[in-house]
Amino acid sequence: MKRPVVVVVGMIVLGLALTAVADLAWNWLRPPNLHGMILQTHQRAFDFELTHASGQVVKLGQFRGKLVLLYFGYTFCPDVCPATLAQVKEALAQLGGDADRVQLIMISVDPERDTPAKIQTYVEQFDPRFIGLTGDPETLTQISTAFGVVYQKHDGTAATGYLIDHTATLTVVDRDGYARLILPFGVTGADMADDLRYLLTH
Repeated sequence: MKRPVVVVVGMIVLGLALTAVADLAWNWLRPPNLHGMILQTHQRAFDFELTHASGQVVKLGQFRGKLVLLYFGYTFCPDVCPATLAQVKEALAQLGGDADRVQLIMISVDPERDTPAKIQTYVEQFDPRFIGLTGDPETLTQISTAFGVVYQKHDGTAATGYLIDHTATLTVVDRDGYARLILPFGVTGADMADDLRYLLTH
């Protein structure tokens, strides 16, 4: 009688162990519950080249090993751009030491008003680690098209002058240079930090 009892107990223990392993595997392998939209691509993101306010040439490829948050906007933007940059600042604060593994690059789509110096000064008001870039209209069209970003100038008021409607998402380029995630406008800094932590560990 003792032997069957031992066998049964052993089978129960084995079953519990296998269940635990399966549960761990599922938690590890299941699709992440991210706040942004995952991108599937087999080609690295377009390796643009623009001149920084310092006069140095900045290329996307030089940030390999970091996550790059790529954002298109302009300094005269009345609401969307400052709100987005504020949330990125909050996300970096929540990442703590891991914030050094993330780089925000804002590309201005308003070269008429935004010089490299002006866009850099603008982004530094949010965080001195942020990088601001711009270029000539043809180059900006090429870069924005590569990242699925659209923008269009339209009349404003006498006080504002023209305004620019533009795609308000953030594109996250992973440490190997692939566009991995699109973060929608309005995502909180806390949710953004959660997504970035996942990409930093996978």
